Formats: sequence, structure tokens, C-alpha cells
Amino acid sequence: MNLSNSSASSKQGLKVIFAGTPEFAAQHLQALIDSHHSVCAVYTQPDRKAGRGRKLHPSPVKALAQTQDIPVFQPLSLKSEDAQQEMAAFNADIMVVVAYGIILPRAILDLPRLGCINVHASLLPRWRGAAPIQRAILAGDTKSGVCFMQMDEGLDTGAVLAVSTCPVSNRDTAHSLHNTLADLGSAQLASTLDKLAQNKLTAQVQGNAQACYAAKLSKAEAQLDWHQSAASLARQVRAFNPWPVAFTRLDEDVVRIWQARPVTLSEAEKRSSISGCILSADKKGILVACAEGGLCLETLQLPGGKALSAEQLLASRKERFKPGTQFQLNAEINNNTPV
Repeated sequence: MNLSNSSASSKQGLKVIFAGTPEFAAQHLQALIDSHHSVCAVYTQPDRKAGRGRKLHPSPVKALAQTQDIPVFQPLSLKSEDAQQEMAAFNADIMVVVAYGIILPRAILDLPRLGCINVHASLLPRWRGAAPIQRAILAGDTKSGVCFMQMDEGLDTGAVLAVSTCPVSNRDTAHSLHNTLADLGSAQLASTLDKLAQNKLTAQVQGNAQACYAAKLSKAEAQLDWHQSAASLARQVRAFNPWPVAFTRLDEDVVRIWQARPVTLSEAEKRSSISGCILSADKKGILVACAEGGLCLETLQLPGGKALSAEQLLASRKERFKPGTQFQLNAEINNNTPV
């Protein structure tokens, strides 16, 4: 990596290629736009079909880049010689990658003078992979953060250049933690590039023995298993908010659970509890027995309706959630049944 004339480059700003796709990435792109660095090109995934009309929609990164008249490229892959020559023509100092979703081959990693850095939403080597925010909540992690990593050909295996940490509270959802980490990373991005250009960062090699993988989320794993503890299920509800949203089944209906908290049961409640059975239902929530403790459902959504507080839902559906009613324990997920 050539760091010659790095001090002068950092003062005038770096010429940056940005690669990213979702809203998390768009916030980092905005931080670069607002900084003294110059974004010469944006790479993002192809437009995707979404909504009832299945119309093509641009990624948040593309939409932002277009408002700034930044050239946008959407290749399916960066492995072709044409794609690599197209990128090389920008003669960028560095490439910043944030939740891009496309693997960079060695030829791309070697193009910029300062290489390619990735902003990853976990404390590496913990939670390498596609869903680090959700996996951290599911596992009960009490802290998270953002790592700035010098990219190599592995999956989030590169040396870590800088780290910013934050606590994870027992009320954090994937949505709230996403926003915290997006703020954390975007606030540090421009200064991290400055320090890198000035050769003021020391790369720390990751310890592979401590690594764990953050697999991509599936709708199927959002189903609540009432044989689990209330604490575990509460983390599941928080981790899958806002997508794919935790759910359970009441007769033939899928009931989505947007917000819930674990509760310690009284001795009387323990004696009468059956996993998945409603113990009480009032304006504070719908209390459901679990293998250990109870889960108080605070915000729910019935098919065809919107998310409502337990108090709002019980005002019109009290009989549906009366004590003694049991949610299904091990319902099979049918591919034709919306979840």
C-alpha cells in the first residue's frame, strides 16, 4: 500500500469510490458527501422489485447518489475485466464498502492506492456475515459497535483499523441498534479516512478462534417456540423487529409480535402454567407462559390489521385472548402461508 504524500492527500480530501446498498450504507454515503472527501463514483446492487405492484425500486444508496449527481454503477459482479477497467479509470485513492452485498475480487481490492475498507456493524471477529445486528441481540450481547476493516478476500476477515463501541440495552430492537450503529459509523468515517491517509492507524489482525458467523435471516426462524425461556423469546422479538417480525399462531391465524418483555411468574402462575398458554390479558399486556418465566406481549398485529398495543387489541378482541387460550407450539410453516 503506497502512503506517499499521505498528509497532503488527507488535507485536501481523498478521492473515494463508495459501494453500498441499504439505508445503513446510505447514511455513511451522506457522511462522505458532507465531508471534505470527494465521492467520484457509487456502486450499488441492481434495482429490486418491491411493493404490491412489484415495480423496480432503486437502493437507498442509489437514490441518494442520484440527488448529488454522482455516477452510479450497478454490476451483477465485479469479476469481469470490463467492470474492473471501468472502476480503475476513476483512479480513486480508496474504496469504502458498507453493506454492499457483492464480493470484491482481489483485482478490485488492489485497485485503489489505499485499498478498500469496510464498515461492519459488529465487534469483529464476533458476528462476521450478513446479519450482525440481529445476531448480537439474539445472543444477548450487552455491547456492540462498528469496525473499520481493511478488506481482504475473506468474509469480514480483514485487519481492523478502528473500532467504536456502544452498549446494547434489553429494550434495543434491530431497528434501534441499527440506527445507533449507523450514527456511530457515519460520525467516525471521515476522520478514520484522514487517519488512514496519514498512516496513523495500526491494523489489528483478527483472532479467528474468537470468530462467529452472523447468518442471513430467514422468515422461518422468526416463529416463537413457547418451549423456550421468556428471556430467549424476548430477544427473538427484539432481533426480528422490524424484519421479518416474530410471530406465533393462534388457531389458523398468524399473530405478529412487535414488542414483548420477559416477566418473572408468581408461584401460583408457575403451578398453573402450560407453555404457550395465556395466563392473563389486560392493558399492560398479554402474559404467555414459557418454559421458563412468562412473555408479556405488548404490541401485536393480527392478519390484515396494523400493529396495536395490547390494550387497543383487547378493546375489540378480548375473547380471542382470554386466559386459558393457547398459542400453537410447533406449527409447521407452510410456504403458502404468509408470515
